[in-house]
Amino acid sequence: MLSFRVSLPWQQYLLVCLVGKSVGAMASSLVIGLRSVFAVLGCLMLATLIYTISIDDLPFRKDLLTPWMVATLVDFYINVVPLAAWILYKEPKWITAILWIILLVCFGSITTCAYILMQLLKIPSEENLQDPMNYVLLRHPGKDDTQQKRNHSSVVTLRILFIILGCLMLGTLVYTLLTDGSPFRKELLTPWMIATLVDFYINVVALSVWVYYKESSWISAMIWIILLISFGSITTSVYIALKLFQLTSQDPIYLVLLNSYSGYRHGIYKETIVTKQIQ
Repeated sequence: MLSFRVSLPWQQYLLVCLVGKSVGAMASSLVIGLRSVFAVLGCLMLATLIYTISIDDLPFRKDLLTPWMVATLVDFYINVVPLAAWILYKEPKWITAILWIILLVCFGSITTCAYILMQLLKIPSEENLQDPMNYVLLRHPGKDDTQQKRNHSSVVTLRILFIILGCLMLGTLVYTLLTDGSPFRKELLTPWMIATLVDFYINVVALSVWVYYKESSWISAMIWIILLISFGSITTSVYIALKLFQLTSQDPIYLVLLNSYSGYRHGIYKETIVTKQIQ
């Protein structure tokens, strides 16, 4: 095998180095920022949970299950589904994936923040200089990519699943509005409703980070995030279903996680110098 570098004028080489350093610094800042955000959000939810238990006892009571609380819980757990699906894909062992999903169902956004923070802390320095989101989203990027491409999940099944989940939440919302009126009433803001909303919107933050990364335009990203904040899991389901419809039935499902500029999407990995190889 013969390998040689493509020679570049020193001015172009200097420009490439400066751009590379700038991108690396931005990526490092992004990782540090995300670590800080999810650490703070996890602590916020833990404090909210402890405080709510101390003033309003445990949540396992029938009197708490008002129509809007039930609708909020449905909304919350539909948003948990894509997070759980990501964890199931991300974890190499079924048992660890199942344990994380059980923790996600039981402790909500505390688990979300802990899991994402753990993935961010695992980023090696060389990934820090490129696209850290690829490392966080994908399972063993680069090392196990061939296996990922061969293990095609059912895109069609997931399309149907998220369409059903979106319709379920839309039906729940319409039914609750018809039977219990508007949700914008003070009497609905019980301690456990507030805690559930905090839990819900911390998960929305995690989903919003992914939406912002995935969208090619910050304007479209902001529109989707506003819809996500306003309509919750209806938007989540519609967004994921639309992205799944952009894949063919033969595409590996992990492509839905990536944006259109990702090197992993196009089969390009850790290329740091321009080389030609002749065998």
